[in-house]
Amino acid sequence: MSTPVETQSGRERKTIYIVVAVVLVILLIIGLFTYSSSKYTREAEQKADQLISELEAKGARTPTRDQVVHVLGTHGGATCSNPNDALSKGILLSLLSNGAAGPGMRPVIADSRVVQGQLLIIEIYCPEELQEFQEFVNDLKTDDVAG
Repeated sequence: MSTPVETQSGRERKTIYIVVAVVLVILLIIGLFTYSSSKYTREAEQKADQLISELEAKGARTPTRDQVVHVLGTHGGATCSNPNDALSKGILLSLLSNGAAGPGMRPVIADSRVVQGQLLIIEIYCPEELQEFQEFVNDLKTDDVAG
């Protein structure tokens, strides 16, 4: 096995390392300033309070305001990120199954309350998506099976 002969000078290598380091630092600074986490805004807190009160009215366990603000922010998080596209609906349908894997996996008649939380989130955070998602939920075969 032979080792290739180095043709770059030490100065050239230092220049490359410095340029790469400067670019990485610049990208890091840009990333820190543009990173948009779920901010504590008045709108996020109001929406979280509304969701919590709706959940309490339905008798569901409720998360804390901080948890809702962190997860849903002002825009509804993953729940409002294309709730009516085929992949989102397919994932929801796969969760409404008997829990088996492979050929044993079967759809089940789910409890009618199983998607109520998701409907509430869509109603509060992205109401423009509600009608189409409600039609999808209405087509699901549900019943009062969990008591």
